[in-house]
Amino acid sequence: MCGIFAAMTRRGLSGEHRDAALQCLEHRGPDGMGTWTSRDGQWTLGHTRLSIIGLNNGSQPMSSPDGVVHMVANGELYGYREIRERLRADGYRFSTDSDSEVALHLYHERGTQAASLLRGEFAIVIADERQRSMIAIRDRFGIKPLYYATVDGDVFFASEIKALLALGVPAVWDLEGATGGFGRPHEKTEFAGISTVPPGCYAIARDGQVRIYRYWDWEFPTAEEMRHDTRSEAEVVSEFRETLRDAVRQRLVADVEVASYLSGGIDSCAVLGLAQQEMDRPIRAFTLTFDNPLYDETRIAEAQAKYVGATYHPIPITGRDIADAFADAVWHSETQMFNGHGVAKYLLSRAVRDAGIKVVFTGEGADEMLGGYPYFRVDALNDNAALSATEKSELLAQMFGSNQASRALMMPDKVDSPEMHAVARRLGWQPATLNVAAAQTNSAAQFFRDDLPASVRAYQPLVSALDRLPIARRVTGRDRLNQVLYINSKTVLPNFILNYLADRMEMSHSIEGRVPFLDHRVAEVAARVPVGMKVKGIREKHVLREATRDVLIPEVYDRQKHPFTTPPTRHEDDPMIAFYRDTFASQAAKEQPIFDIAKISAGLDRLLEAPDDQRIAMEGSLQRAASVVVLQKLFSMSS
Repeated sequence: MCGIFAAMTRRGLSGEHRDAALQCLEHRGPDGMGTWTSRDGQWTLGHTRLSIIGLNNGSQPMSSPDGVVHMVANGELYGYREIRERLRADGYRFSTDSDSEVALHLYHERGTQAASLLRGEFAIVIADERQRSMIAIRDRFGIKPLYYATVDGDVFFASEIKALLALGVPAVWDLEGATGGFGRPHEKTEFAGISTVPPGCYAIARDGQVRIYRYWDWEFPTAEEMRHDTRSEAEVVSEFRETLRDAVRQRLVADVEVASYLSGGIDSCAVLGLAQQEMDRPIRAFTLTFDNPLYDETRIAEAQAKYVGATYHPIPITGRDIADAFADAVWHSETQMFNGHGVAKYLLSRAVRDAGIKVVFTGEGADEMLGGYPYFRVDALNDNAALSATEKSELLAQMFGSNQASRALMMPDKVDSPEMHAVARRLGWQPATLNVAAAQTNSAAQFFRDDLPASVRAYQPLVSALDRLPIARRVTGRDRLNQVLYINSKTVLPNFILNYLADRMEMSHSIEGRVPFLDHRVAEVAARVPVGMKVKGIREKHVLREATRDVLIPEVYDRQKHPFTTPPTRHEDDPMIAFYRDTFASQAAKEQPIFDIAKISAGLDRLLEAPDDQRIAMEGSLQRAASVVVLQKLFSMSS
């Protein structure tokens, strides 16, 4: 993994701006830095390297033999050896052992069609002097970040927003992006004029403009097509296992040690189990632990590690740790947080780095592939025609009762708002999945400033996101669970989960996270898994349980999903209370244009009075406000 930037300017990039951008990305690649500048000085590529494959000869930027095509890449390309051998047979010469070099030659051979031949987690920028254009490619699910901005006819790309700011893009609040919550469309960030290259897309920059083109999309069969699926359950399970196993095997390829994150959930346990079957040495498994037993998974994770033959390494996290690291985590995520889980992942990656690790398996994506979160299961349950209304009601009550730790976040009351009515008109129904995003936005809205522009208050992020998706082609006619899985994969997954719960927190300490569940071949198989094998009653990820049963302890196999969250604040002496009070009393709190600090302070005073199971949701709004204050301070934001 690495950090990359590209500048396509009319007057050239100063050495000061170039070096500042490299410095901003050094945490993503501390093993080396490199730049390329065109002969006329108008184009620049920058790269900071975390060496994983081809340790001694994989420096970037890379250039084609004729010196007219240049590339910087961030990520891992799986199956690169087979691609390299085919290209060699066609006459291409390789100068490194790096997996990234195959992308350069594939582009020479296929142009932008090369994107569809790449497998893995990647963000790539290619400067093609022949075409007078830059091509920026992002992986299919947005595992690797890639931002862009245009300023006065200049175009900039970078792995992180802070590098764009270092290149000269102004730090200005996007009030719609900052108030829009976690279902906002891809072009919105907290920063005005800064957007993401959408997952599964490439961008072509030319003459000061950027155009987006899709090279891959997640395709689900229609409900009618699924009714004609004649496969047995055993056949479905076998195909899923073999595809997932191959994705895990591919992600063991590295010239350094590969370790694993481990929780008490089935996702990371399954990945660890499959990976350990491929290894002749114990894999080091790292687990976050908490002093609140409702949120702590130490016992289960330790038993799982022992069962598969891995070594177990607990990483204890306290409220003091969360409070002390909150601002650093926000600096790296460049977005708002609504729980301390992002900060906990930041601390986990720091501990893993200190243990001498560069690469880890992570379990992100399984819930998004197979309907793991409670709100996915609610939508699947409500669409299950085989159940009576009474049976559905009983199962919903059972779900609510067994999700004490996270039900306020994952199963909020139904939002009755113009936005959700508009969602229902577009989809023909009102998903619980999108209700969660609406509920989180509504919860934060009570603390917004009264002088926010009317246009900002009227902004409907969920509607905006839906209107940018090919609903008629990809959503209409599908089972409802598959509809929301698709929509979620275009919004919440890349914009938030793969940001502050994955890449940004891992790369903050130069850790490469590998996510087998988001291998596009796994996703394509998952799309064809019958809905009843994704969610069976209220039992989520049934096909995964069956496919990996041999590597799971019984407690993990039988356990219901417990979303990863950190414990809420419990008492006045909790370090987070002091952090909130200090943050909301700061000069940056007065300068930020979004939250009314008097309202926030009153909310903080009420926090400890909230019922135990509701406190986590209320604190989420306070953490969003604290994130905004931290962003204001760290990036000197203007309005």
